[in-house]
Amino acid sequence: MARSNDVNQDVAGKSQPAAMPPNVLVGTSGWSYPDWEGVFYPSRKPRGFDELAYLARYFGCVEVNSSFYRPPTARMAASWLGRTPPDFEFTFKLYQRFTHQREEPWTAAEVAEYKTGLEPVREAGRLGAVLVQFPRSFRADDAAFKHLEAVKRDFGDLPLVVEVRHVGWTSPHAIRFLKDNGLGFADIDQPASRSGVPPMSLVTSPIGYVRLHGRNREAWLKPEAGRDERYNYLYRKEELKEWISRIHEIARASEKTYVFTNNHYRGQAPANALQILSQLRGGPVSVPGPLVKEFPVLSAIASEELPPGEQGELF
Repeated sequence: MARSNDVNQDVAGKSQPAAMPPNVLVGTSGWSYPDWEGVFYPSRKPRGFDELAYLARYFGCVEVNSSFYRPPTARMAASWLGRTPPDFEFTFKLYQRFTHQREEPWTAAEVAEYKTGLEPVREAGRLGAVLVQFPRSFRADDAAFKHLEAVKRDFGDLPLVVEVRHVGWTSPHAIRFLKDNGLGFADIDQPASRSGVPPMSLVTSPIGYVRLHGRNREAWLKPEAGRDERYNYLYRKEELKEWISRIHEIARASEKTYVFTNNHYRGQAPANALQILSQLRGGPVSVPGPLVKEFPVLSAIASEELPPGEQGELF
């Protein structure tokens, strides 16, 4: 595949940022976090305030995190559709029963329950992917391949993307397995380690997928660390810039690419996601007032125009 440069040249010969690929959507992993109040969401919420609808003013997609802990219901999924624009897309984590509870085979009823919950989003054409996320203990061996074949057997009619964290999955054999089974690969950013998957721009299916977890190395492998501590990390602009060229590369090799920030603690995920969006667009983006106050560095990318319905009294 021929590749274009990530930097365009203007008539004066000066380098300009490449235009944002039209097949890339940027968002956050989840949206319901109490510690986002007064940081991303306004501290004084007007009557009828809807967190998901508010997030959809700034991003083109969201990764549903709750579906990892319990299967979504069709009623809830239909509600999410009604609260977001018609071009806003969703990706869902696969229920942990199918990824982290591998000792006992699952039932057809469990598969049907999960799929039924996604059906409204799928029917609306707004299902981007289903993320099949595994822990770092899930290594690229015969047992893992067999398990993924079972996932493919029961969920293969959905757009599946696999997230693995052990470096063994970057071997040619493992990559060929994913490609042969039509399974996407989630390119991740995580604290560096000898056994961890490094930052990559690998595409193994029509879907490109990027997840940024942060680089809090000290807490990442600490068993007693809580979720907030493990994902407590704010990327610097230079660190995000490393991913811009990868995102362009992934976008060129895929039909659609989704980019999610998962360093959710204290609103760091939307802050970094907006910085990524600005770097991809090569210009300012809408930034909530509370977020600029919490992270003054965002003032450099914030446009003066506010999204519809957002007025100063929210800030």
